[in-house]
Amino acid sequence: MVSAIFHNPLGTAEAAVDAPATDMVLSPTPVRRSVKKPTPAAVASKPQFDLSWLWLGCLPPVLGLGLLALLWELVSMGTAAAIPSPKDTLIQAFDLFSDPFYDNGPNDQGIGWNVLSSLKRVAMGFGLAALVGIPVGFAIGRFSFLSRMFNPLISLLRPVSPLAWLPIGLLVFKGANPAAIWTIFICSIWPMIINTAVGVQRVPQDYMNVARVLNLSEWKIVTKILFPAVLPYMLTGVRLAVGTAWLVIVAAEMLTGGVGIGFWVWDEWNNLNVKNIIIAIFVIGLVGLILEYILIKIATAFTFEEVKN
Repeated sequence: MVSAIFHNPLGTAEAAVDAPATDMVLSPTPVRRSVKKPTPAAVASKPQFDLSWLWLGCLPPVLGLGLLALLWELVSMGTAAAIPSPKDTLIQAFDLFSDPFYDNGPNDQGIGWNVLSSLKRVAMGFGLAALVGIPVGFAIGRFSFLSRMFNPLISLLRPVSPLAWLPIGLLVFKGANPAAIWTIFICSIWPMIINTAVGVQRVPQDYMNVARVLNLSEWKIVTKILFPAVLPYMLTGVRLAVGTAWLVIVAAEMLTGGVGIGFWVWDEWNNLNVKNIIIAIFVIGLVGLILEYILIKIATAFTFEEVKN
């Protein structure tokens, strides 16, 4: 027999004294106050000092540059090397960049004018290569006949050193500046042709079948189907072409003369100014790094990843 038990507000068991021992007593569960453990989200929301970015992002480059400076200092201590120390080169760099755009005549200009002249030649040669190489790459990738026709020529001419084309440019154009632009053109065109053609050939056949069913014109196939699909490949070719062009222009300007960072390096060597040569090496590397970074950002902006459900 279950008896009705009334509990007092304090939750004690005094009212259940009269109940038989054998009866089931219905009493409320005592309330226990427990401290809630913080959830992982709450722990994550607390401000924490994460120094992993310093360890993984900043420390390795700083150590690498420090190792380079240490090796440089050790080499400069050798009497036979005649290499200026990092400190002396840094002092010379401050003096050099205090007025990078001075102009005392065609053979005496600041390093800023020389870099701009080299970039101008690279832009002209690279622009002409893009105007020719990208359409040719589309045509080679689109039509198998053209692919079989041009593949042997590309395989034959692509491994040729860019500087081997410089005498041909001097012979045809009768001038150092157009010859340097020609050299940039011929070394920049191959990466764009090859990457664009590969991108066209890797377009899914289903896309082309749909275009055939819809009876699309060749212009719409190129602009609506091929170009969006080939754009990442094309930008990769552009990035490789710019890197190659910047490498080649320095060597071409050493041979052709005039105003340019390559000619400036050679002129400083004739003056036995090793400090300026080392500074020019860092400037060339920095400009190439900036060009590479800009093109990577452009390629990332126009690259689309498939969303998987």
